[in-house]
Amino acid sequence: MTRISFEVFPARTEAGERNLWQTLERLSPLEPAFVSVTCGAGGGSIDATLGVLERLNAAGRPPAAGHITCVGRSRTETDAQLERYWQAGVRHVVALRGDPPSGQERFAAHPDGYQSATDLVAGISAVHPFEISVAAYPEPHPESQSILHDLRVLAAKAQAGATRAITQFCFDTAAIVGLRDRIAAADIPLTLAPGILLATDFQAVSRMAGRCGATLPPWLEARFAGLEDEPHARSLVGAIVAAAQVERLQHEGFEEFHFYTLNQSDLALAVCRLLGAGAAPARSAA
Repeated sequence: MTRISFEVFPARTEAGERNLWQTLERLSPLEPAFVSVTCGAGGGSIDATLGVLERLNAAGRPPAAGHITCVGRSRTETDAQLERYWQAGVRHVVALRGDPPSGQERFAAHPDGYQSATDLVAGISAVHPFEISVAAYPEPHPESQSILHDLRVLAAKAQAGATRAITQFCFDTAAIVGLRDRIAAADIPLTLAPGILLATDFQAVSRMAGRCGATLPPWLEARFAGLEDEPHARSLVGAIVAAAQVERLQHEGFEEFHFYTLNQSDLALAVCRLLGAGAAPARSAA
């Protein structure tokens, strides 16, 4: 059975807050395995993240996972944040090194902080027995020495306590399959969940891809070309692109998918329905 999960981010405005909870309300009937809540660029907005997590846990479903990064905090401060998560009932964290803060070109660890994602995973495991998900890169990480280096990093994360790896969004299905096969060949005990970006704006996708080193194939730009003033058409294209990639990955044996929703429910709902999630069983003819 296909297992799905979603990523959302804390809202910054009242309108955004309403949209976030409307999105979560619409996606809840799909029965996601969990919803992860980001902590903002540069590792910020942890209080806002915690507020979303607490409200999700109070509602009882879906299970909530909080993001945590190495950026800008000492080990003591990060451990205190993890303690707040645990006291709020959060039992699953997504552990990331994190992006450099605005104005800083490269990541620089806090002198008294966790120095890497692997170091962070080990620290999390020492604080409480959280379920830990981490990031994986089908294409080389922008700062990576090689694909082999990325694989060694994944192995170290698993050894430190991670059990799931969620991929950076990647439109090259073969690259995701290749990563899965490398993980299996290296006998790394991680479940790999492809991260599927639900996109309607090619320019926004291009900016995100530039930050994380993802390749944008020419065919994707062609799909969105000329639709700048056609939001409905862009949504249809985005849903078709995402559903087609998931179907290809299902054919390759993947059973778990993590959707980057960008706090928009329409595409996530449409794609998951196309894949059979959340649909009522068909009635047989009388």
